[in-house]
Amino acid sequence: MNGRVWKFGDGIDTDVMAPGQYMKLPIEELAKHCLEAVRPEFAGSARAGDVLVAGRNFGIGSSREQAPQALRALGVQAVIARSFGGIFHRNAFNLGLLALVCDDADRIPDAAAIELDAKAGRIYLPQQDITLSCEPVPAFLMEMVEDGGLLPHLKKRMSRERDARGIT
Repeated sequence: MNGRVWKFGDGIDTDVMAPGQYMKLPIEELAKHCLEAVRPEFAGSARAGDVLVAGRNFGIGSSREQAPQALRALGVQAVIARSFGGIFHRNAFNLGLLALVCDDADRIPDAAAIELDAKAGRIYLPQQDITLSCEPVPAFLMEMVEDGGLLPHLKKRMSRERDARGIT
């Protein structure tokens, strides 16, 4: 995976990713306000394939699954952080957003080009010629992300099982 970095600090909570006053809007509209309290230009400038990099406790706060949904709606392919709020971390994978834990996330500069090998636990910064380590993502979670999240993944598995049994 290749992308461009958007750098954030510590303690980015789900309330700034999915602001409460926009929660009743469709996810595409809510996403237009994602992270506007900390980087007003983010939602309007994010492109497919971009990567968020943050410090500690990314996604703390309420258990809003709209937070990773909004990031996905903007085209974000992955979030790299020193640590995650537990519910956000699980919601990210369930919704098909890659979430990588990297102790050296602070070494990744804003706007940098980045290449990810989540299965191997490697982050490569070609402009700096630096390779960083992250916690490898287990194969079953990578498959779920590649399928677009938990529900598409389960539908795919059920379809394969039906096909294998000859059930129509």
